[in-house]
Amino acid sequence: MMSVNFYDSVDDNLLKFAVIVSKSNGKWVFCKHKERTTYECPGGHREHGEDIVETARRELVEETGAIDFDLKPICVYSVIDENNFDGSETFGLLCYAEISTFGEIDSEIEKIVMLDDLPDNWTYPNIQPYLIKEILNRKHI
Repeated sequence: MMSVNFYDSVDDNLLKFAVIVSKSNGKWVFCKHKERTTYECPGGHREHGEDIVETARRELVEETGAIDFDLKPICVYSVIDENNFDGSETFGLLCYAEISTFGEIDSEIEKIVMLDDLPDNWTYPNIQPYLIKEILNRKHI
């Protein structure tokens, strides 16, 4: 069984991922990976020695082509899944971004889509809807 939890903070060394729930001109911004038919929030793994907020910025730029944006850390999330990481709790930073300007995408992402409503075909359906719900609860967007 998978569970998603939220914290105001944890030890920085525990943060392995950053996910960025994004909007542009009032529309949700989602990515479509080249090898999948589903949609996901921008995000990814922290590189060695990288500040976690820098991870969020880098992933947002790589996966959406964002040039001009306002990024805010919101909270820490964790995932516990018996099928991942030996069932141990893994932690990430959840951020929110308002994107004003886009450029080229230079990553494994095929394209971005901007939607009025949330997608039905999530890449991570047991995680992403909870992250967006938490953003809505904390940020009132």
